[in-house]
Amino acid sequence: MKCYLKNLARRSLGSFTTLVKIMLPVMLVIRIGEEFGLSETLGTGLAPVMHLVGLPPEAGIVWATGMLTGLYGGIGAYIALFPQMELSIAQGSILCAMMLFAHAIPLEQAIVRRAGASFLLTSLLRIGGALLYGAGIAWICGLSGALSSPLELDWLTAAETDPGWGAWALSTAGSLASIFGIIVALFIGLDLLEKLGVIRRITAAIEPALRVIGLDTRLAPLTTIGLLLGLTYGGALIIQATKEQDFTPRARFLALSLLSLSHSLIEDTALMLALGADIWIVLVGRVGFSLALIAVLARITPLMDSRKTGEA
Repeated sequence: MKCYLKNLARRSLGSFTTLVKIMLPVMLVIRIGEEFGLSETLGTGLAPVMHLVGLPPEAGIVWATGMLTGLYGGIGAYIALFPQMELSIAQGSILCAMMLFAHAIPLEQAIVRRAGASFLLTSLLRIGGALLYGAGIAWICGLSGALSSPLELDWLTAAETDPGWGAWALSTAGSLASIFGIIVALFIGLDLLEKLGVIRRITAAIEPALRVIGLDTRLAPLTTIGLLLGLTYGGALIIQATKEQDFTPRARFLALSLLSLSHSLIEDTALMLALGADIWIVLVGRVGFSLALIAVLARITPLMDSRKTGEA
């Protein structure tokens, strides 16, 4: 037990340090932007896009930050702008789902390109998929009135009564401390799932679904690992596999497109749940939408292989 606790502390502190290096500069930039009215100007420019998915203009800043810097950067912007956005549970869930679909585009799609799929096509797929899914969920929730209650995050420290820098520093420190607690709980949860064999059973359950939607059976196990653990892991495995076996351009494109849309399902989803997102929107619906989209792509992309054969 003592050895486990030391290892848990080391992993948690290491992840938290990495997180702070990403989140704190983003939160500071947004705070400075608010002082000079830049956040409002940028939000106004992104308002038309956010209107399509039923979100306030400030949400565009959060999503754009996440797309450029990564999920933790987006979370930093989310925390900084949360008081101004006044989101419902549905809106918060939509924003979180869009961040999960499209984040760290420059870094992650570079890995995808190295693994054998187009940087541009997979990037557009992630951004377009996020917008299409967000608009669909906004329409459904608006029509049904589901999840219309105000989103409240009790752990998030806000400095609404005193907008000064001192209050901002205290609220930021409190929010980061809460994030550290979430990270520790996340690691404990992942270790428990691994110990109980839950992750192994999830992996076994996902593989048949990947074959049904049209993925190459040889790539299904590697894709499953990426879905659960992250695009970096899955992409690295596919890069290695392509050195050992000959996969068609279509097979690589479909596998990497699915990884681009949905990856790190356990860890990233847990972070979004901590931000108040609904699990049916950020996990169940998102995965279902991703699988359906890849199934459609699998039906309309057979020409990628036939063209290769014709050129040979």
